Amino acid sequence: MSEQQVSTALEELRREIDQLELDDQAARERLTGLIESIEQRLIPGVVDEDQPDLVDEVKDAVTHFEVEHPRITGILNDLMMALSNLGI
Repeated sequence: MSEQQVSTALEELRREIDQLELDDQAARERLTGLIESIEQRLIPGVVDEDQPDLVDEVKDAVTHFEVEHPRITGILNDLMMALSNLGI
């Protein structure tokens, strides 16, 4: 998966966030924060050694969302594979 495909998957994830229940603010915040972390890592030349491993962060999100939000889990799995393939 290329960076363009990652960007497309992030847009798909944003659409899913928009469809979450209004009272699921914690899920919205967690996913929005994850998107921001991924986008930050995609900026060329920006490396933050203090930033946790992004793939591990996505894995944690997959575990958290797999039961209640299977569509989000599928998108996160795709992103995890793509980030790993990109060496991020």
